[in-house]
Amino acid sequence: MTAGTAPRTTDLVALPRRWSVTPAVEIGVLAIAIGIAFATYVVVAHTGRPEGLIAPAVVALLLVANLVPGVALMMLLGRRIARRRAARSPVGGEGRLHVRLVALFSIVAAVPMVLVTIAASLLFQYGVQFWYSDRARAVFENATTLTRTSYNQILQRWEEATVTMASDISTELNERPIEDPQFRAFLFQQTYFRSLSEALLFQVAPNGELQTLAFVNPYDLDLARQVSAEAVRKLARGQRSVVTVTGDRIQTVTRLPGSSRVYLYAARVTNPKEMTTQTERAEAALANYRQLLVRARTLQLRFNAALLLLSLLIVGVAVWIALAVADRLVRPVAELVNAARRVEGGDLTARVPETQERDEVGTLSNAFNRMTERIEEQNTALVTANAQLDSRRSLIEAVMSGVSAGVISIAPDRTIRLINNSAQMLLGLSDPPIGMPLSVVAPELAALLDGTAREAIIQLAAAGEARTLAVRIARVPTGPILTFDDITQQLLDQRRAAWSDVARRIAHEIKNPLTPIQLAAERLQRRYGAKVEEGDTTFSRLTETIVRQVGDLRRMVDEFSSFARMPKPVFREESLVDVARQTMFLHEVAHAGIRFEMRHDEPGPVLVCDRRQVGQALTNIVKNAVEAIEATGRGEGTILMTLTQEDGRAVITVADDGIGLPPERDRIVEPYMTTRARGTGLGLAIVKKIVEEHFGTITFTDRPEGGTLVTMTFDVVMLAGVAGREDDQSETEGGSFAALTRNRTA
Repeated sequence: MTAGTAPRTTDLVALPRRWSVTPAVEIGVLAIAIGIAFATYVVVAHTGRPEGLIAPAVVALLLVANLVPGVALMMLLGRRIARRRAARSPVGGEGRLHVRLVALFSIVAAVPMVLVTIAASLLFQYGVQFWYSDRARAVFENATTLTRTSYNQILQRWEEATVTMASDISTELNERPIEDPQFRAFLFQQTYFRSLSEALLFQVAPNGELQTLAFVNPYDLDLARQVSAEAVRKLARGQRSVVTVTGDRIQTVTRLPGSSRVYLYAARVTNPKEMTTQTERAEAALANYRQLLVRARTLQLRFNAALLLLSLLIVGVAVWIALAVADRLVRPVAELVNAARRVEGGDLTARVPETQERDEVGTLSNAFNRMTERIEEQNTALVTANAQLDSRRSLIEAVMSGVSAGVISIAPDRTIRLINNSAQMLLGLSDPPIGMPLSVVAPELAALLDGTAREAIIQLAAAGEARTLAVRIARVPTGPILTFDDITQQLLDQRRAAWSDVARRIAHEIKNPLTPIQLAAERLQRRYGAKVEEGDTTFSRLTETIVRQVGDLRRMVDEFSSFARMPKPVFREESLVDVARQTMFLHEVAHAGIRFEMRHDEPGPVLVCDRRQVGQALTNIVKNAVEAIEATGRGEGTILMTLTQEDGRAVITVADDGIGLPPERDRIVEPYMTTRARGTGLGLAIVKKIVEEHFGTITFTDRPEGGTLVTMTFDVVMLAGVAGREDDQSETEGGSFAALTRNRTA
């Protein structure tokens, strides 16, 4: 071993001598770094205007020129430190490993770092160069000019409206006196049509006092105090109009054409402060930008100086890491060298400190220590082998009896060799079927052994109960081993989760159009409610119904999307006749070709229920009836709803003469079961859930005359005992909407 390693040591010693680094080289690199730093100062100080940017390529070149000698100095410093540490190591030598690691880490860190630094410098400078260009300055200046122009145009718009209004009023005064009631109506129309907030027609007496002639004052202000004497004096000197901005108003005062003492004051309530603030912000931004132009070169140099310092810091950290890694690698090598020398001298008890590291040096140290202990371990291994086998067998039996999964070990002749308690329970067996053929105990499991699959899902009947099992097959030379779990409940939970996810998606899609529907209905009521003929309540009923139904639908969707369940019912005493009448009215307006008829006892059944949910259920039933009639192609038909109450039960029947029930009538209330091309399959499932939560039942039968007969039966006595205390949110929103409408109309 010694003869083989000696030449290599000689080579390692001879190689660095050809590339030795002398102190003169270190001094030369330091001088180059100082010279480049001085040259950089001269270039920066005498290039271009002091407040302008230096060309990005020049700055990047200067950055690299300073970075390369700086990195070289860091590497030389690390080399000197590495040689000093190697001299103190018990291994001896000239620190070749330390030096190589320092060089390797420095190069690995420096090369990509230099490239990244150049790219970062160029990208930053070219990106910033635009903001210091004439185009960027023009953008800021144009934005400020545009803000001022916009503000002046807004003031001019209301000034023109007031002047034009004064001209129209002057023409109107030529036709009728100011005391005429029609003139006051004309003044109100002018104010309203020109989108002004208030108006005052006044004249100035010889003593300077303002005399009010007519006014429009919805805000109950003292309009005479809004007119300043200075504005009147300017108008008297011949100025066309005076525009002022006071608080939240843009006020305009002008003289009526053809009159020397009659003036018109008009104002528009707006937010001029915001416009003024925006103008001030634009001017402040322009001022800041101009200050930034002055500091352009300073920011450019600071950024590149920061890049230079950061790059040198990264190289310094890399050198420090290289020194630490070298120390960590040399330490265990030195310990191995000492232990090897002791073994060479005949001391077989030599050991090196054990380490938990998984690298090559740690593996070598651990292998060295285990080498002298291996014989003893081999002797004791045979003694403990049998005991370990017994322990493992006992452990396997204990594990099999305690796990929840079923485990069956099959002999090569397909008979059961071993079965645990969980397998017996899942297969519905009372006694262990040891020695019985698997095809007799569980034919479904036996069929899996004929194939090559390692996993499968089967269904079988155990103790009269259908179960779904997830089976895994381990094929070993001694015979296959089957492990299986009961996933019946898991599949049920997955179906429920899938139903919940789809329901939440549907609820999300329903939410989107609700707001525009409600806003459209409210706007229709505000815009055309006053134009409907007196006594005609159809328009108001339709719009109020839309708003109320949108509110009900939004609340239902919010709660329905939570774990895909219907909202918790709020039980209150309601009139079924009113609920049914609203439902029939909605569809009667939408389907003029279908005759809707409702029959009920007098005064009509009363039921403790959730009005919104029962209305939703009836709406779905009637909607299905309408679609069944339309499916016949006749375009007309009859829907009859009957409400009765007797023997403590309330019964609602809906009969139609449509196409009738589908062949899958037993599954029509299951989620996502539908026979229509565009159906979601949730309608009747929701209806069934609503009826069940109201302690009722629902049935679907064929109508003798053709069509479908739906019957819903509710237990009045049971529902009376669960009357809730919550307010009906639908009626509350409807009342709030009506009150809001009255206030807006007033």
